[in-house]
Amino acid sequence: MQTNPFYKFIYLFFLLAMPAVFISCNDAEKPTGQKKTEISIDTLHKKESVNPYITYDQSPMDMSYYPPDYPILKMNGSDTSSLVARVIYSRPQKKGRLIFGPPGKGLREYGKEWRLGANEATEIEFFKDVMVGKSNISRGRYIIYCIPYADKWTIVLNNNLFTWGLHLDTSRDVFKTDISTTIQNPPLEDFTMVFVPANNGTNLIMAWDDVRVSLPIKVKP
Repeated sequence: MQTNPFYKFIYLFFLLAMPAVFISCNDAEKPTGQKKTEISIDTLHKKESVNPYITYDQSPMDMSYYPPDYPILKMNGSDTSSLVARVIYSRPQKKGRLIFGPPGKGLREYGKEWRLGANEATEIEFFKDVMVGKSNISRGRYIIYCIPYADKWTIVLNNNLFTWGLHLDTSRDVFKTDISTTIQNPPLEDFTMVFVPANNGTNLIMAWDDVRVSLPIKVKP
């Protein structure tokens, strides 16, 4: 018995069409707007590699200016006053130690010269002639260091530049003055030097732990 060609056609049609209908029905059951997420290497979280060039200096270098916001004003082109002073120093940390004390007890011993920081000698630069205390100081770069005591610090300017640490040549001292200490509250973990505005100039604040001194600097007219 021969199969009618028409029925053969209908049979093949359903045989081929049913899988497509089945897949379409399954897709229709999925919530509208959902898309299948494909994972590739680019979509996986990548852990950043460690920077091999970081030195992790425990006494990082810092810089303070007067006027205090001079770098930002300069970059914005809105600086209306010229730069007066800049100090470059490194910032050691307290780390639970007694900072100022008598010989054998304090990290910074009374009566012994200190570089006012760590690493290289601390530098101060005046970009115009100024008065420090009652003394005239010419424009230029200097090493600044101190001799701490319980009730005062002796602040010294010296022109023996480019030294690591404090290699004293007192014959090159150009200025020396005594400043009374005050209480720093709250105590500071890291040594700090910063210029703050004052009458006719600025005060250079130097503070660490619970001790602070203030060096008056006046701008000459």
